[in-house]
Parts: sequence; C-alpha cells; structure tokens
Amino acid sequence: MRRIHRTRRDRAADLGLFLFAACFAAVSSQSVPVAQDVSPLWRAADQVVGGLGCAAVLLRRRWPVPLAVVLLVAGARAHYLTGPAMVAVFTVAATRPWRTTAWVTALAFAPLPVFLWRLAELPGGRAGSALTYFALIAGAVGWGLFRRSRQQLIASLRARAELAEADAELRAERARREAREEIAREMHDVLGHRLSLLSVHAGALEFNLQAPREEIARAAGVIRESAHSALSDLADVIGVLRAAPADGERPQPTLADVTRLVAEARATGGRIELIGPPDEPAPPLVGRTAYRIVQEALTNARKHAPGAAVAVRVSGSPADRLTVEVRNATPLGPVPDTGLGAGGGQGLIGLAERVRLAGGDLSVGPIDGGFRVRAWLPWPAADAAPAVTRG
Repeated sequence: MRRIHRTRRDRAADLGLFLFAACFAAVSSQSVPVAQDVSPLWRAADQVVGGLGCAAVLLRRRWPVPLAVVLLVAGARAHYLTGPAMVAVFTVAATRPWRTTAWVTALAFAPLPVFLWRLAELPGGRAGSALTYFALIAGAVGWGLFRRSRQQLIASLRARAELAEADAELRAERARREAREEIAREMHDVLGHRLSLLSVHAGALEFNLQAPREEIARAAGVIRESAHSALSDLADVIGVLRAAPADGERPQPTLADVTRLVAEARATGGRIELIGPPDEPAPPLVGRTAYRIVQEALTNARKHAPGAAVAVRVSGSPADRLTVEVRNATPLGPVPDTGLGAGGGQGLIGLAERVRLAGGDLSVGPIDGGFRVRAWLPWPAADAAPAVTRG
C-alpha cells in the first residue's frame, strides 16, 4: 500500500472536509425528497451509507479517483452521499490530471441528459433537488480546478524564485572569482616589480664583492627598502582579501604615477628613457592599466635583459586612444640567473587579460634584436556625448 505523507495542515483539511460532508448530509436530510413507500429499514440503510460515505472522505488522498467513482455511482440510489461526492470530485479536480478529471466529471453528469428528457414527468420537489445536485457537483469541480491552477501558479512562482536565487548566487560567485583574479594580477604586478628590484641589487652585490663600501651600503639600503615595500604591498593585498579597509579602497596607481615608477627603476641603475605621459588626467581604469603595463614591461626587462637600455613612451589625448610602448634593447652579455626568470609567461598573460578588460589591444614580441610591449587603450573624453541624428 502506498504510504501518503500528510502534514498537520493536510490532516486539518481532511478533518474539515469530513465535517463539511457530515454537516451537509445532516442539514439537507430534511429537504431530500424520499418516496413514501420506502420502508424504515431502507431509510436506516440509506443513512448508514451516508455516514460511511462521510467517513470515506478521509481516504480521498490515497484513492481519490476510485472514491469519487464509488460515491457518484452509489449516489444515484443513496440520498445522503451528495456531500461526500462533492468532496471526492473536488479532490480529483484539484489533484489529478485534466484527462482523469474530465472522465470523472463525465461520469458525474452522465445522468443529466436522461434527467432533462424526463424533467416534465418528475414532481417539482425531485426536479429541484436534482438540479441542485448537478449544480453543486459543477461547483465542486470548478473550485477544484481553481485550486489546482492556484497551486500550479504558486509552484511556478516558487520555481522562478529559486532560479532567480540560484542565478544571483552564480553572479555573486562570478563576481568573487573575478575579484580574486584581479587581486592575483595585482599581487603579480606589484610584488613582481618589487622583488625584481631586490633581485637586481642582490645580484649586483653577489657579482661585485670588491665594490666600495659606500656602494654596498647603498645597494643594501635599496634591498631593505624594496623588501619593506614588498611586505607593505603584500599586507595591503591580504587586507583586501580579508575585508575592505575602513576608509574605502586602497589607493590605485594613475597615469601620472608612471613618472614615479620610472624614477624608481632609474634609481636602481637602469638606463630608461621616458617620453610622456600626457598632462591630461586619464580615466582611472585607463591610467591604472597603463601603469601596470609599464610596470610589467620594466620587470620583464630586468629579468631577461639586465643592463639593456629601455625606452618608455606614453602618448595620447582625450577622445583618442592612449598608446603605451616599452622597448628594451638586446642584453649586454649573458643573462645571469636571478631566480626570477621562471615565470612561464604568466605576467604577459595577465597583462593581456587586463588590457582586454579595459577595451584595448596588446602587441608583444621581439623587434630588432630586442623586445617590445605595445598597447592601445581607449581614452574617451569626459564630456563626450552620443551624436544625435536628425531627419
């Protein structure tokens, strides 16, 4: 036997419908027309059948269709099964498919043509009682269909809400993943730049042990300052990963900071020529991307072409694209192993993704024995407005 799980609300509904069927039978007992020649035993049996029909309402969830068929067929002879039959057809209409509901409804209204054909021959009381019976059955079927449509609507709305919640969770997870990727790019760019400076000065000390004491002290100071800056940048990144700072987001580099970046690289002994950047302030995304391009290119130049001359050119204007080009010459002599050259090209891959997100193009490759990194970034004017076509 199939086990039906009923909640407290389901039990309350079953009890309410049982009481409805019983009360309907009791209230309508005085108005049910019964033939005068019916024996008292038949009257008692009719009332017992009505009571059993009311009790059978409690089985409506387990066997709704058989219960409705039995009550409709028995109701043709028993006068007190109208209430239970109404509950049974309501249950079928509310819980069963359209085809099953249609068959049960057709069974309920099967006597209607015969009744209409013999309507003129029936006494007034029996005709009114029969019309009331069919009207009540039709009302029960209609209420059941309305209940099922409402439940389907609620289920559809619940499914939509669950899909919307799942979609919102996916978007939030995508945003978190993009934020982690952005932080990873920041860690690579910032820490790679600082550690490359540190590696250059440490390598100089390793290969020039006979340097004057003043140069050794200056190189050690630069190493200490670079290590302190790297730790500070790492602390900033960890702070962003844990929680946002109280005073807002941490400061991001701008286009004007390219000059400071090149000055720091020159302080380590690099031969760097700088042209630009423009005096006009660029949008935050454009300026930050240009800064990271120069930073990554200088880091790669220190890794793979130490001592070679580097040319940095940053040019452009509003309403036109910004051009960032970093070119280094052929390295002088063999490239020493600094321990930083095994990056696998991840820096350039991250740089290409950063430029793509900014809406620009990146070109990377060897040229004239050296290496060149060139990027074009969109630089929209602050007061640019879309053109309006009149016609």
